[in-house]
Amino acid sequence: MSRLSPDDADARFIRRLFLVALVFALLAALYVAGNLLILSFGSMLGAIVIHAIAEGYGRAIRVPPKPALGLAIVTVLALIAFLGWLFGVAFREQVNLFVTRLPATIADLGDYMSQTPVGAKIADAVRSAYAGSRIAQDIGGLAQGLGEILLNALLVLAGAIFFAVDPRVYERGFLLLMPRSKRAAIDDALSDVASTLRLWLRAQLIQMTTMGVLVGLGLWIAGVPSAAALGLLTGLSEFIPYIGPLAAMLPALGLAATQGPATIAWALTVFAIVRLVQTNFITPFVTSRVIAIPPAVTLFAILAIGAVFGIFGLFFSAALLVVIFTLVRSLYLRETLGEDIGESAP
Repeated sequence: MSRLSPDDADARFIRRLFLVALVFALLAALYVAGNLLILSFGSMLGAIVIHAIAEGYGRAIRVPPKPALGLAIVTVLALIAFLGWLFGVAFREQVNLFVTRLPATIADLGDYMSQTPVGAKIADAVRSAYAGSRIAQDIGGLAQGLGEILLNALLVLAGAIFFAVDPRVYERGFLLLMPRSKRAAIDDALSDVASTLRLWLRAQLIQMTTMGVLVGLGLWIAGVPSAAALGLLTGLSEFIPYIGPLAAMLPALGLAATQGPATIAWALTVFAIVRLVQTNFITPFVTSRVIAIPPAVTLFAILAIGAVFGIFGLFFSAALLVVIFTLVRSLYLRETLGEDIGESAP
């Protein structure tokens, strides 16, 4: 035997080294293509929404699946057009006021905090952390080009329609890439993910609607400018737990500051009361049977996903966390460890 030929131990080591290098190369490719992957995930979410609406049409007016799917796509397009009309026509003055006053308000808030040594250190730390983050870079890039936002939105919408028209094609293709012995377990896990996401999206819609309506009415009563636009912004921000509502509260307080200290106090009261009602009554009622993720896990997972994938990852972070949590339950706890966790989300 040739003295240069590797023995069995060397061959195993080389194979393992090659697999580790392949895994790292795959992770690097995923990181580089992060925006594309997160937009693809958004398209899958959109496809689930379209199918949920189609199922609703099928139950309500008893139409076949194909016409129901067409009606669902038309409904989604109509909702997007309606939101565009709200921000572009109905709320134009409110949005212009909001955009015009926001930079000055943020600058005034930073100057106010800088009046004390502790506040100055906090403001500097926030500026430094934000300036060096990938989210800040993405926001800066998006602010420079509205075309990128529209292009990404069109990609998500088109992908959602393609996924919704024939989802089994993509599912079968994905399963064919898996080992034959693991396909049944992975198929069950994908079904769990789809059903959990459908329930989670329904719960999110309820929370977003109630939060937007209550905050909008409260700010209108408090005399805050652009109350309707701020209410809609707050409702949409509920899609990103913890971080979204906090971010939506800051511009509301900034615009309230233009009306005087009393308006700021009333705006804070509105957010506190609505958050109290949302946290203690609405959220437990609509999410108790969907999925229970510990709050600390949710917060740090959202921050981690946003750091890796940027602003688009932050927007879809909660849904991505639901997917990861469900896959861990289905593939690891149930299939690998044999835990009895049921076939779907609790």
